[in-house]
Amino acid sequence: MNEKNFEYLRNQVKYTGFGEGLDNELKEKMQQQTSNFTLNHEVLYGVDHAKATLSFKKSDQSEMYFFNSYKVDLQKDNSKESLEQTFYINKGSNITMKEAYNLMEGRAVNKELTNKEGQLYNSWVQMDFKETDSNGNFKLNQYHQNYGYDFEASLSKLPIKELETPKYKEDLMDSLKKGNLQSATFLKDGKEVKQFIEVNPQFKTINVYDTNMKRIDNREAKVEKQSEGEKASVKQSNKKQGSSADNEEPDIPKEVKKRVKKQSNSI
Repeated sequence: MNEKNFEYLRNQVKYTGFGEGLDNELKEKMQQQTSNFTLNHEVLYGVDHAKATLSFKKSDQSEMYFFNSYKVDLQKDNSKESLEQTFYINKGSNITMKEAYNLMEGRAVNKELTNKEGQLYNSWVQMDFKETDSNGNFKLNQYHQNYGYDFEASLSKLPIKELETPKYKEDLMDSLKKGNLQSATFLKDGKEVKQFIEVNPQFKTINVYDTNMKRIDNREAKVEKQSEGEKASVKQSNKKQGSSADNEEPDIPKEVKKRVKKQSNSI
């Protein structure tokens, strides 16, 4: 067995999200020198059960093994049928096990990908459950820079408390890029309300849910933030008016018209 090959594969397995629990079995399988082998990994995400089968193949020219792919079998608690998808291992940034689960849940993941020329590019990836490829895998749609989705600008339109602190904002954005359904503190009528958000690059927006996971119209959330801004403007205006002479009638501020951008539905 090639020790450097083992170390490389062990790290590859670890950083693809399978931890270190497979190290001993990986070494044993490599020592057997078979042409190919698999390793199994199981994990619970809440009440959803996911089983991954990792596939390794030996080179025809040497004793080197390669980690080629892993297949995920996802059994959701509320479904009788399981969902299957194979994720391939590349030289670039691999889709981790947790990201694979998020993709199979329908959410989008932000990745650094490699094109045919070997150049890196950034893109949002999202599973298309209506289309499969020749191997029976669901198609992975990509929404890269040319698509025109500005994730940070879309997020900044929402009245989220965490966005006011650079560190919390960075953590929130990193979690959303991994495809997580993330809790966030919304400011509504001077109160803090816990809600959940996920990225929707296809429609260039952020999906918002209440604590019962009921979808909230994004326009409501945006209007709420605009309303907060208007209150601040009126308060500042009142302060300036208060410094005027008592016999002067203060100007009545003009009503601020609320404009809500319509959500784009084109790809």
